[in-house]
Amino acid sequence: MGAEKNPRRVADNEAMAIARMLRTSPQKLNLVAGLIRGKKVEKALSDLTFSKRRIAGEVKKVLQSAIANAENNHGLDVDNLIVAEAWVGKNLVMKRGRPRARGRFGKIMKPFSEITIKVRQTGESA
Repeated sequence: MGAEKNPRRVADNEAMAIARMLRTSPQKLNLVAGLIRGKKVEKALSDLTFSKRRIAGEVKKVLQSAIANAENNHGLDVDNLIVAEAWVGKNLVMKRGRPRARGRFGKIMKPFSEITIKVRQTGESA
């Protein structure tokens, strides 16, 4: 007899994926997350593929992971998935510096962030 199974953190028709330690600021990452919120996953993937922003490739990987989780772990239909939620959080900030004039020190902040994408299966069938 083993330990009790952990309850699911998402509903039965949902799946999610998380990426941590993404080397960009949360503000920039949130712009890319806003690009895909509420869209069908095929449209969201194509938007991320052709986005000019550097971090869009990493967000695309997370979205593909969420789609794979939905299909393999939860048995959801990939054709009816939408991006239900995409939210961004702060992670650590590396503090670096650069010598400046008159003995001063210029702070350089190198922020990291994390993104969570939740996909949901809609009731409609194609």
